Amino acid sequence: MQLQAITMPDLSKFDHNAVGNPNNNIFGLPFTEDEARLVILPVPWEVTVSYGASTSRAAEHVYKSSKQVDILDTDGKEGWKQGFFMREIDKRILMKSDYLRKEAELYIDYISKGEPVEKNKFMCKSLKEINEGSAKLNQWVYEQCKELLDRDKLVGLLGGDHSTSLGYMKALGEKHGAFGVLQIDAHCDLRKSYEYFTYSHASVMYNALNEIPALEKLVQVGVRDYSEEEWNLVCNSNYRVITYFDKEIRERKYEGETWKHITDEIVNKLPNKVYISFDIDGLDRKLCPNTGTPVPGGFEIEEICYLIKRISGSGRELLGFDLVEIGVGQNDWDSNVGARVLWRLCNLLVNNHS
Repeated sequence: MQLQAITMPDLSKFDHNAVGNPNNNIFGLPFTEDEARLVILPVPWEVTVSYGASTSRAAEHVYKSSKQVDILDTDGKEGWKQGFFMREIDKRILMKSDYLRKEAELYIDYISKGEPVEKNKFMCKSLKEINEGSAKLNQWVYEQCKELLDRDKLVGLLGGDHSTSLGYMKALGEKHGAFGVLQIDAHCDLRKSYEYFTYSHASVMYNALNEIPALEKLVQVGVRDYSEEEWNLVCNSNYRVITYFDKEIRERKYEGETWKHITDEIVNKLPNKVYISFDIDGLDRKLCPNTGTPVPGGFEIEEICYLIKRISGSGRELLGFDLVEIGVGQNDWDSNVGARVLWRLCNLLVNNHS
């Protein structure tokens, strides 16, 4: 498909060494949505989180922190000159998330004590509202992403919790056909209807495998917290799901294997079209102390960027990405790191399409 002609701004008047202009968009860049090659969709949703909260407000904090990111693409090609733009946060989605989150907190507290849901009409009503609200959120994300993809935009989704990316993956499957997912995560997210929430953040990849026929391969990297149910699903997936556990990666390194050797093996498991699903808790917690479900262990940012560069260098097409589960702390360290991860992902994605 031919890309639509895009009129670009006059960048000769843009000083990328200056302080980020608050009147410009994300990273202080002077692009409109029509001009931008890549559009970031913020999804302020965290209804089903089961431990820490605040990720529904991550996008606004990442946006603010992005103005402190130096505009330099160290991997070459100055991908940012193709244009990045972030849409405004939809306050209606945020308000719905806040409302249903309060319902979910009461519900989770109730079931955690072993109380049967079916004997409490209020809890039954709450569960129904939460599942219906999550389904509508998935449809909203699908419609937003489909509209952007139909305009030949590259899309980056900025969560919110990990459940937010399901609608985007559905839209990609419809547009591109068979594709694979590289999931960077401390968790498998393969639980079936976790806590009876159909679209839980802990079930996003289970739902993707069951609802997106075009998803032919899921390769998970860095997992270090998972259930027996998820282990069994991986083992019985006939290699549709391949999981590189954090423990196994570290042991291979201890025994002398290089990260290059391991990444080449990971890349070879992926099909020709690849979507990046990046849960920030896949990183070492020092980089994301306020993420919702932190787990000891994890990667450095450069390890993941290296892996993505190896995928791109192999000739595979990067379809898009999500960046989710960024927490909000008092000193904004999480959003500071999140903005820099987002910057790298944006450049890696557009450079793959150059």
